[in-house]
Amino acid sequence: MKNNKKILSIGLCGLGLSGLLFGAPAFADDGDDDEMVLASTKITKEITIDGVKDALWDRAEGIEIELDKTPYKPSNGYEGITETEVSMKSLYDDTHVYFLLEYKDPTHSIERFPWMKQSDGSWKQLKAKDSTGHDNTYYEDKLAFFWDINASKFDIQGCAVACHKASQGKVNGIEDTSPARKYTKPGESIDMWHWKGVRTNPNHQVDDQFVDSTNDPKENKSWGRKGDNKTGGGYKNNVAEGAPAFSAKALTETSVAILDSEKVPFDPAYTASDRIPGIVTAPFEGSRGDIEALGVWKDGVWSVEIKRALVTTGKDADVQDVQFKDLSKGYPFGVAVFDNSQINHVYHYDAYKLVFKQLVAK
Repeated sequence: MKNNKKILSIGLCGLGLSGLLFGAPAFADDGDDDEMVLASTKITKEITIDGVKDALWDRAEGIEIELDKTPYKPSNGYEGITETEVSMKSLYDDTHVYFLLEYKDPTHSIERFPWMKQSDGSWKQLKAKDSTGHDNTYYEDKLAFFWDINASKFDIQGCAVACHKASQGKVNGIEDTSPARKYTKPGESIDMWHWKGVRTNPNHQVDDQFVDSTNDPKENKSWGRKGDNKTGGGYKNNVAEGAPAFSAKALTETSVAILDSEKVPFDPAYTASDRIPGIVTAPFEGSRGDIEALGVWKDGVWSVEIKRALVTTGKDADVQDVQFKDLSKGYPFGVAVFDNSQINHVYHYDAYKLVFKQLVAK
């Protein structure tokens, strides 16, 4: 297998290291491959999540993760990326951990089943689903983290421990067209951070989710994949009786989504644009909104900043969220990128590990 782990001294977009003053790490040397370890650097100032790379990022080390695996080949002419390299850095302070991820993606995908006006004045929602029932054409760019909570062998196999591929059209003995489903063993769970370019990025959030052992779609249509507890907000499809349910006064041809706070009922006489977004979105409230994030696409590169509390609280927090309580230990994770695709993605084998350096970078 190709070695896909390299230490970066300079980030993907020239984020060089400068003036680091470190002593020995405060975590034990447990024999891990250094090329699989992301070291989070201690800082004393809070990072502002605004899509602009703060100078503090120059103090962080970085790794480069090569993504070159896909779960399946879509049958509808998918032309998205099949490999990319994610440049990744991390910082932390007394209360939060931060991540900066950058990766090449030549197309800025801001669609998710948009509505387009037809020549006869009617509206059509654009979709092009493949043989699995998923879209790879009219969809959004996404990024996903898997964090181990208590899944056996995650530290060795990474995301693969929860991925159950279909055999002869069946998953867990159940007929299913999806190439794979996600669920854990009983009593185990995985934290899933799902940044979505259309549904959550306008709200400066990651969709905070988790994976448990549910392995029957009768119990949960997404099998083991579930959203964290929420008290309000979220996104929904913009559709009502074969037409858009809502529009907004300030829409343009490049509007990503309709903000719930700005929506107005759709009027068939609407003429401001020939395109209406397929999503209405509002910030998640409650545990599902724990993670702040903002992604900016420029010149063929996505830059995504992420911020989360080291330790979260609330109902089921220990089941739904990885808890960075012990800064002397490592936390296994995996990462994947979705290019304009509903479920197809590029990923890596094995697990990487986040560790926390205890000395402050000057």
